[in-house]
Amino acid sequence: MSSVQQLFLWNNLQNLHDKEYVEMPEYDNINEPDAKITCTFKFRNEEDYEKFKTLAREYIYEGQRFIDGNQSKTVQQSWYPLNTKESHYVTKSNKNLKQRFPIYIVSKGRWQKNPTRETLKRMNVSFFMIVEKQEYNNYAKFLPKENLLILPQHYKNKYDTFWKDTDKRVGPGAARNFAWEHSIKKGFDWHWVMDDNIESFHYFNKNIRSICIDSSCFYICEDFVMRYKNIAVSGLNYANFCHRHEGINKRPPLIFNTRIYSCLLIRNDIPYRWRGRYNEDTDLSIRVMKDGWCTVQFSNFLQGKMSTQKIKGGNTDEFYEEEGTLKKSKMLVDMHPDITRLTKKFNRWHHHVNYKVFKKNSLLRCENFIPKNKVNDYGLKTFNIGKKFK
Repeated sequence: MSSVQQLFLWNNLQNLHDKEYVEMPEYDNINEPDAKITCTFKFRNEEDYEKFKTLAREYIYEGQRFIDGNQSKTVQQSWYPLNTKESHYVTKSNKNLKQRFPIYIVSKGRWQKNPTRETLKRMNVSFFMIVEKQEYNNYAKFLPKENLLILPQHYKNKYDTFWKDTDKRVGPGAARNFAWEHSIKKGFDWHWVMDDNIESFHYFNKNIRSICIDSSCFYICEDFVMRYKNIAVSGLNYANFCHRHEGINKRPPLIFNTRIYSCLLIRNDIPYRWRGRYNEDTDLSIRVMKDGWCTVQFSNFLQGKMSTQKIKGGNTDEFYEEEGTLKKSKMLVDMHPDITRLTKKFNRWHHHVNYKVFKKNSLLRCENFIPKNKVNDYGLKTFNIGKKFK
């Protein structure tokens, strides 16, 4: 793609954001200047690195963690002084906005340490957790039984793993299909499904990622997708991808027709179900977009998701610790060879998807949605609650 074509595409996307981001909370982020002075610390081992982080934590805050392509290693970028603008702010609504649709957490092997469970409990958000029968009693020690659903075995038996091999593992897709059907039987038009390693949810505005302490973030996202006839899947961007130094030019409030993962709001009447042992969220996003549906990723609200392999349980134990990333990347290439290719970067296998082909998918507004204002704050208030918040 030429530079002229790239500029034309960006201008079209910017116009789309401006047109559709209406009757939504303020999103006023600017590109802040980069650091004038930088320094590099080198450590002989992981132990020294962790000790340094502990000693320096009260003076600097952790910023972006990224892959250095030149040196093929992970780099932690932090800032001084402490980011008090962000670390002490929380957001809630004064209108008691409860989510309309059920939330499901799919979990395996994480009954003790379960970040999403604890996060939603702190936010006073109702949810179901789907677990396997052999782990039910372990989870019941930490959650009331009315919050727990046992995954029926036949969802695993009939699950389409895509590869017709001898591997009997199905990954989280079977439990996600059960959540889909459960929400339909309860009479809902949409449902949320989340990974079990989300530590927080954020409202990103004024270059501050303030922590959401109620369910208003989910309600507002629901409000947005129901304005359209053809949004099939939506979800929240990762907080680690939206930094206070990157304003609207780099992180617009909405990203249309891209993959949605980890925290998804799914329309129940679309003719799809989860499939595949790996990368099932990317596969679902691609299939709906191939058929002309749209997806939307929110960057005004964010999910603070831990990295997949940071805590035990889930896909870490079942797949990635033993296999690495080759199989999961290769499966997606086999699923969608027309737009996906296998590549090796930073000593790991990755998949690369060409999402540009879906930019032609156009949003269709419902006739009854007529915006009156650019901003609707939904009663959101942001508070600086000081250093005591953890």
